[in-house]
Amino acid sequence: MSERTIAIRVLNAIEEIDPDVWDRCATPGTEAGGRPESPFTTHRFLLALEASGSATAETGWAPHHLVAQDDCGGVIGVAPLYAKTHSQGEFVFDYGWADAFMRAGGRYYPKLQCSAPFTPASGRRLLARADAGIPAETIELALVQGACQLAQENDLSSLHITFCTEGEWTRLGAAGLLQRQDQQFHWENKDYASFDDFLASLASRKRKQVRKERERALESGVEIVTFSGDDLKEEHWRAFWRFYQDTGSRKWGSPYLTRDFYRQAQKTLRDDIALVMCRREGEWIAGALNFIGRETLYGRYWGCVEDHPCLHFEACYYQAIDIAIRMGLKRVEAGAQGAHKLARGYLPAATYSVHWIANPQFRHAVETYLDHERAAVADEIELLSEHSPFKKES
Repeated sequence: MSERTIAIRVLNAIEEIDPDVWDRCATPGTEAGGRPESPFTTHRFLLALEASGSATAETGWAPHHLVAQDDCGGVIGVAPLYAKTHSQGEFVFDYGWADAFMRAGGRYYPKLQCSAPFTPASGRRLLARADAGIPAETIELALVQGACQLAQENDLSSLHITFCTEGEWTRLGAAGLLQRQDQQFHWENKDYASFDDFLASLASRKRKQVRKERERALESGVEIVTFSGDDLKEEHWRAFWRFYQDTGSRKWGSPYLTRDFYRQAQKTLRDDIALVMCRREGEWIAGALNFIGRETLYGRYWGCVEDHPCLHFEACYYQAIDIAIRMGLKRVEAGAQGAHKLARGYLPAATYSVHWIANPQFRHAVETYLDHERAAVADEIELLSEHSPFKKES
């Protein structure tokens, strides 16, 4: 039997491909109505980003999505890919690389970024169709080779595949891409029946701390309600937009998502969302936006217009645990950074990315740096894990 060939084509907008065709690669198993493994690589999520003006060429995220086709023209793999003119909204920081390369006379931007924009959540990035009749690893490699060829043909400095799975990281590292690691804080569901069941697993001092924080969060008369699906209304998004703008303006100058993204979310993403809203004296004062995957709840954005002690912990971390337990989800990924999450039951977990760099000398310098960085990240995870809030096993 002759070896089957794989052709790669490039889309300049996600709307150029049928949603069902994309999602058969990105979200296998959802045809019968199940939840996607990750909401962030669904056609509807990527379309909401582009249609709302959040991830476009004008914002430095020019879509160049890849489509892999077999020798009969069938779509067997896809990958969300962008040509970027900056490094904002990625959460795998390469500002130092860009600065070093440009000081040496190179041109770092544009570069290629394979990721879900503005989303530090792990998941498959090279989306091979499970029933393609071709090994997934072969399709993955074809997509990577297509991305590297695109970079070379357009004289781009690099390709970055961020927040990929550990399996992708291992396979692509073996294929010659540079491997990078970082860490986040994730909560793992040990088949807890309730939040109190989770509390019982904590050391006594940490258990008392969590209970006290939950009480303090509500002592000013704050009421907390979670909305999802058809329970989400435009009034909730109007309020949350105020919260999101406040957080965005304080953290990085301007929010990444436009107001229209939330209008799109109400239309097409509401079943993927759990929006935690906080109300006091009849007015919405704070909120936390979560996305729901097949096994994971992803905490994304928080904002408020009133400051109340411990309300951030309650809305973002404890409510997320409550939701995950009720829904039978295996974990909560609480986003980037935040060692304060450790005391609240979120333990350090490795995250992965792989990188291709065109310039040989620059590639060698980055490779040397990454060797040291991986060792430092491993040491940090080990050190943080020693301060787990859970009871020590006897």
